[in-house]
Amino acid sequence: MANIRRLDASQHDFSEQLNSLLSRETDTGHDIQALVADILADVKSRGDEALCVYTAKFDGWDCTAENMVIRRDDMLAAWERVSDEDRAALELATQRIRAYHEHQIQKDWDYTDDAGLTLGQRITPLDKVGLYVPGGKAAYPSSVLMNAVPAHVAGVETIVMVVPTPAGEINDLVLAAAYVSGVQQGFAVGGAQAVAALAYGTNTIPAVDKIVGPGNKFVAAAKRQVFGTCGIDMIAGPSEIAMIVDSGNPEWLGADFLSQAEHDEAAQSILISTDATLLDAVAEHIEIHLQKLERQDIARASVETHGALILADSLAQAAEIVNVIAPEHLELAVENPDALLPMIKHAGAIFMGHYVPEALGDYVAGPNHVLPTNRTARFSSPLGVYDFQKRSSVIRSTREGVANIGAAAAHLAHREGLQAHALTLELRLKDKG
Repeated sequence: MANIRRLDASQHDFSEQLNSLLSRETDTGHDIQALVADILADVKSRGDEALCVYTAKFDGWDCTAENMVIRRDDMLAAWERVSDEDRAALELATQRIRAYHEHQIQKDWDYTDDAGLTLGQRITPLDKVGLYVPGGKAAYPSSVLMNAVPAHVAGVETIVMVVPTPAGEINDLVLAAAYVSGVQQGFAVGGAQAVAALAYGTNTIPAVDKIVGPGNKFVAAAKRQVFGTCGIDMIAGPSEIAMIVDSGNPEWLGADFLSQAEHDEAAQSILISTDATLLDAVAEHIEIHLQKLERQDIARASVETHGALILADSLAQAAEIVNVIAPEHLELAVENPDALLPMIKHAGAIFMGHYVPEALGDYVAGPNHVLPTNRTARFSSPLGVYDFQKRSSVIRSTREGVANIGAAAAHLAHREGLQAHALTLELRLKDKG
């Protein structure tokens, strides 16, 4: 039986136990930050040469400026090589992701107020975006779709992809996903060096306005350090799932519990229930499923190090616990999820009921699976169209508008000691036309 931590919310020290459970080492220490800083500086200075040195060192193949490039023709060839079933699944996912994200499109707006000013907002897309697609322990074509499709919906002109290729092997499904989602060009590089190339540009890889997509701790550290040179979506940590259950098939629930654990040893799965007997049954099925998983070692390390089964007094208490966790994925596997939903304040994606496992959202439901992790759902949101657009304020005024509110602005400028600011207003206030 898997050695999964058991907690009881009625215990006097439950809060301390929960905080200890949530304090995963998901960030990067000073040693990694320093190593990444050196890589960034080297790629910024030496460009393609440094990029290929690190690619050869970390991915184990002879990279050159020419052979790192993945062209649309390469993507098309991969699209034609994958199976009919692969193409059908990718097309369905792309269509559904596009349909969902089209609802996020923002539009320009304006209004004229009583002072006579017309005020508004203009929405414009980013010019160039770089997609980081994870590679290594697994290939993630779904991440290509989840990053590229909303960028297209937002109107981004240039979308490029970087993807690590251990031993020089490029996954056909990743390339096929890039083809169907409209990625214009890709590069067979990954890690902190790829983030550096996207941020600073090289002779081969263009500098972009924003880098999106999850990666390992080196990628996370690199994204943190290049922020300001370009934008980033978020600092993604290991994946996580929380579940509130009051009923259901323990075999299903056990599988759902493992759905994130198989990603990474540092991933976290937490199940909260008001039924101790159900917790026992789920624990049994977790072990049964673990014995059949190809990634058993990874999943077992995750659940035994970071997983937990929590007994709560009520669903309301379970919701309070979830709001502390602020999970990336939240399954409300309860009889009446709509009654519980208003109690949830912090979660990246919420799956309602017994027939929507987290995996449905990972691939074809439509909402984005790039989600805030490590309790950042308290203040951030899933990736979406809005991450690929900018908002500009638009301000119009007539002579009458300045006359109506300019004196107050000039007064505030003087109070701040900014005489030229005030002068720009006072000169206009003297203008009688």
